[in-house]
Amino acid sequence: MTEETPEKQATQNKAAQDDPRAEKPMPTLWEQMGGMVGFISASIPVAVFVIVNWATSLGPAIWSAVGVAVLIAVVRIIRKEQLMPAVSGIFGVAIAAFIAYRVGEAKGFFLYGIWVSGVLGASFLISIFARWPLVGVIWSTLNGHGLGWRKDLRSRRDYDIATAAWTVVFAARVIVQQWLYNTDETTLLGIARIAMGYPLTAIALLVTVWAVRRVDKRDKAREEAEKAETELVERELRAKYDRPAQESP
Repeated sequence: MTEETPEKQATQNKAAQDDPRAEKPMPTLWEQMGGMVGFISASIPVAVFVIVNWATSLGPAIWSAVGVAVLIAVVRIIRKEQLMPAVSGIFGVAIAAFIAYRVGEAKGFFLYGIWVSGVLGASFLISIFARWPLVGVIWSTLNGHGLGWRKDLRSRRDYDIATAAWTVVFAARVIVQQWLYNTDETTLLGIARIAMGYPLTAIALLVTVWAVRRVDKRDKAREEAEKAETELVERELRAKYDRPAQESP
């Protein structure tokens, strides 16, 4: 057997780094959401809508918000940034603008976000009582880790806490923004939409990361224990059945 010299190992490592097929690190949730650029991009159409509506009327505000959302998406595509935030941004602004047009009032622009928060909040809450916390289900589905954590009460409790954090975020958005909607506070509604967007999402993400790390650590410890137990059984079986063959002439 030939030993690998440090020079040879360095060459192999460099080749692995230069290989385009080499596995790249998975982007974080914050990066998948677009990071700070994504936060600003999501906030600009809302701010434009509120300002233009205050300065002119509903029609120009709708077209301005949609136009800005499309422009932001085009810029992100040209710069080869995350595509999903750009597409979802256009989709969300277009639906909000359509609802505002149908309602005939500027505050209708924010109804879609309120409805979505209500549906998501109810779904997350129900999943806790059903003992299928959505944070755990979604994370396991995305990463292919399986649902073995459901058999561990501590892991399920951790995911319950993370799911409850998202439930509180969605409930807070519905309560505050629906109240502002009912009182016709369109400007404050826009401010609340921005302030309760990514900042609250970041808090819920921190709780989610806390839960995921605890569960993953527990899963790894359990896997290592099972592996050690399996190796022990294999060694015992090997010692039991190999001894006669070694002792025979």
